Amino acid sequence: MRRLFWLAMGVTIGVLVVRKLSSAAEKLTPQSIASQLVEGLRDLADAIGEFGADVRAAASEREQELRAGTGLDAPLPERGELRRGAQAADN
Repeated sequence: MRRLFWLAMGVTIGVLVVRKLSSAAEKLTPQSIASQLVEGLRDLADAIGEFGADVRAAASEREQELRAGTGLDAPLPERGELRRGAQAADN
């Protein structure tokens, strides 16, 4: 009975080791390495795109803050108002 137990244990361990080695060898094939590289580059491109979108959103928000703080979005005065303002300043 003990021999049968140890035989079964050895076979089980052997199968697990062979499976582990097979999966490791499969990961080292050129096709697998190429697919991992492509996936990594795709993830990098997505991250760069998200970063660019975040930068554009932050820049737009900051520009709105600066415009509101400096009054650059205020409507321009009419031509006649400019002359009246200059005359009032002279008086």
